Amino acid sequence: MIYLQLFYEFFKTGLFAVGGGLATLPFLYSMADKTGWFTAGDLANMIAVGESTPGPIGINMATYVGYVTCGIPGAVVATLGLITPSIIVILIIASVLKAFRENRYVEAAFYGLRAASTALIAAAGLSVVAGAMLHLEVIPGTVTEVLAGIFNWPAIALAVAVFLLSNKVKWTKKLHPIVFIALSAVIGAVFRFAGM
Repeated sequence: MIYLQLFYEFFKTGLFAVGGGLATLPFLYSMADKTGWFTAGDLANMIAVGESTPGPIGINMATYVGYVTCGIPGAVVATLGLITPSIIVILIIASVLKAFRENRYVEAAFYGLRAASTALIAAAGLSVVAGAMLHLEVIPGTVTEVLAGIFNWPAIALAVAVFLLSNKVKWTKKLHPIVFIALSAVIGAVFRFAGM
């Protein structure tokens, strides 16, 4: 039964998350709340790992959730659940490509999907920023506690440093983004081990 549920949840995600891997994040946050397979913190870790490993982030996360939930068979089922809608849609489009390409209603629908996928990616980006830069768990506290503890200062400092190094400092602007990802991972690990 758990395999069927894994397939179903990721099939829905793959069907409606138009716009790529980051567009799956709102669906994954909802899945975390609904199923309890992983937490929002686990999702933030999955995003970090998924962004720094080869392959599409959505598929990496589906594989990871499936593996954590049910081992290797769960990883296969979740991954198949995520990619099956795309395969079905591509097969349907390929069979009627000529008429599909010239249909003005289909063209208008794809034009509308651009806005939807942009909104999904923006929502995912805001969720990632809030999860990384803020300590939202302090919000039920008093105003003083919230103001003192809501900001994750080491993460904010790291984000500002990466922004400045990648955009403003002349000799580091030309470095490959993987350099900044690797350095951020090392600094994040140091902060974690230092208890920050």
